[in-house]
Amino acid sequence: MQLPEQPVAGQPDPTIRRNADQLMAAINDIEKATSYRDPTTLPAIGDTPPVPQPGQPPMSQWATDASGVLKAVSVASLPIGGALWLVGQVDPWTLGIILGSPAVAALAVARLVAKAKDANQAAQPVVQNYYGTVHHDTRTVTSTTRGIIANTRNTTRG
Repeated sequence: MQLPEQPVAGQPDPTIRRNADQLMAAINDIEKATSYRDPTTLPAIGDTPPVPQPGQPPMSQWATDASGVLKAVSVASLPIGGALWLVGQVDPWTLGIILGSPAVAALAVARLVAKAKDANQAAQPVVQNYYGTVHHDTRTVTSTTRGIIANTRNTTRG
């Protein structure tokens, strides 16, 4: 005789089956891809012409840096100029000089820094170390071609 709480012979226990289904569902949820990276390489050259992109216009790195400095200095000088203008104690020419001088000074400093950076990145001397026998050829070859029908003469000095 079989008790009602026992599974039928050869059939899995319903609670075990339910737990196994929940476990498999959790594993399937974990294995779902959350992102995808396309492995194909982008073409280096296409047939579509370049189009200006929104935002900062294309310009040199120096021009971009100088533009950022000028914007920062201009924004920083607005509260001072606005306060002086509201007070009414300042002539418009004086106000223009007060607002313009920090921007000009910042531009000069930015240019000085850029020139110093360029000078620092100048070509460094090439040092070559050789181990073993080295033959240094000091001959100079001069080539001269003259005439309607080319006649080349190579002379070697050394």
